[in-house]
Amino acid sequence: MTPTGFDPQALIDLFARTTAQQTDQLRQGVYQATLGALQGRDLSLANIRQALGSVAQAASTGAAKNPMAGVDATGLLDNAVAGMDDALLKAVEANQLAMQQLVQRGAEAGAQPLQAALGNLEKMEDALLAAVQQAAGAAGDPMAGPWGEVLAKLHPGATQTGHQASTAAQQFTAQLAQMQATLRGSRAAGLQVAQTLADSYTALVSGVLIGMSDALRQGVGGSKKK
Repeated sequence: MTPTGFDPQALIDLFARTTAQQTDQLRQGVYQATLGALQGRDLSLANIRQALGSVAQAASTGAAKNPMAGVDATGLLDNAVAGMDDALLKAVEANQLAMQQLVQRGAEAGAQPLQAALGNLEKMEDALLAAVQQAAGAAGDPMAGPWGEVLAKLHPGATQTGHQASTAAQQFTAQLAQMQATLRGSRAAGLQVAQTLADSYTALVSGVLIGMSDALRQGVGGSKKK
């Protein structure tokens, strides 16, 4: 099933028509396509994996169809991975903000949604690497070689997502006890609200991501990191 908010044919066409001078534009195109795919459903780890897999497959299909002389297929795929990495950083930030909202509303440190969210945060990079490996495994000639070069450069900790997710998980774990101590006095009144939010955590994260992305498109959130 194709994630809503994502047009695979548009991404295939982008990769198929890119010239040797336009490869840098692919990163932004993949970034926007991946955000669209991530916004299509609740931001669960399973849906993140599916979205990344769909984007990686479309990029691979389009690159294989590119007839331009002088186009570096490995460069095309490098930009595809970089664009997915950029977009997944926004999912990491959305998880951070959503976890903070839950704690501010009284969610306990041991609450299942918070523990699951921390676990998911640490698996974000794994989802990206798995999507790339799956696309590479499905690609035949002439893309096997370029994908092999891309995979040779990818390893745990090599992506922006992996670094940011690991840092965020460590910081949030350290801050959680202090945040809850500060909010202890007002927690009772917010427990019912916190439970309601906890029951729909992935929907909350998805909503945060959509808001962040809307702000980016309007120029409010600033430009993405290179």
